[in-house]
Amino acid sequence: MKKILAVLLAALMLFTLAACGGNDGEETTAAGTETTAAADEGTEGGANDEIIKTITTGTGGNTGTYYAFTTAVGQVLGTDDYKFNVISTGGSQANIEMIADGEAQFAIVQNDVMNYAYEGTNGFAEAITDFKAVACVYSEVCQLVATKASGITSLADLKGKTVAVGDVGSGVYYNAVQILEAAGLDIDKDIKKVTASFGDSATQLKDGSIDAAFITAGAPTTAITDLATTTEVVLVDLGADIIDSLIQKYSFYEKFEATADNTKYDFVTDTVNTVAIKATFVVTDKMSDDQVYEITKNLWEKQADIAVAHAKGNEMVKENAVAAVGKVPVHPGAEKYYKEIGVIK
Repeated sequence: MKKILAVLLAALMLFTLAACGGNDGEETTAAGTETTAAADEGTEGGANDEIIKTITTGTGGNTGTYYAFTTAVGQVLGTDDYKFNVISTGGSQANIEMIADGEAQFAIVQNDVMNYAYEGTNGFAEAITDFKAVACVYSEVCQLVATKASGITSLADLKGKTVAVGDVGSGVYYNAVQILEAAGLDIDKDIKKVTASFGDSATQLKDGSIDAAFITAGAPTTAITDLATTTEVVLVDLGADIIDSLIQKYSFYEKFEATADNTKYDFVTDTVNTVAIKATFVVTDKMSDDQVYEITKNLWEKQADIAVAHAKGNEMVKENAVAAVGKVPVHPGAEKYYKEIGVIK
């Protein structure tokens, strides 16, 4: 009797284990993203054989360069296995937080903001480290645009004026804070601060409700180009001393000389001295190494197609792909490609 009972108990245990352990290769759907995965949680990349079929991709306002450029990239890089769902967002910080929350898997962000996120500073209450860098793609110009009627020709002229400083949590906001600080101005005390997207900033400049706006984006920026067709505007020179002070304190900035040729703005007649940072693609660390490798390889090997779809593709320099990522690690899949072509030794 005892032997029979032991056999029955053993059979019951086997049945229970079989019922609880049969989920390998299960198809799942999370945050609107269809995936197929057999998770390998012990590797740096998370689920390293996960294939994300619909890659929700964060950009910025729908009148900014982020949105237009990334839409073009998504159209070129999409395959039969996966597509890019490009969405308009509040900008760099929002994009990184969406990746952390599983609401996006890919995004374009400012290189300065992604470092703030990784360190848990400047708007990030705590460090966000579950994303990785893929590629720095082009320079984003810190553009201070003012109406000609405002009389603003320097940073000092902003004192007491009404100035748009970007969306709350956007990279533009922190650029504005740092640029004003370098000029001895406090964003909360010395100007009448307005938070607004690129499109809203342009509208408010047009109707005269603000005097100037900070816009950090690849030039030409659609919102500024459209504004200039109806409103007399100027691009404000930041001043050499202020630029040097800014770069000394914040190494992610680079000097940028804006001209009619490199901005395509008809209203820029003389060289305007300003600064720029780098637009950078980042990815969730849960995307597989193989998928990130393929995306990275196609990004550079199909650069000519991207350039046809959007002019910013002409500014991509493969050799500088990871030069400005700072403290943010490069995704292992991207790193594999860069080692193959000698960009990473």
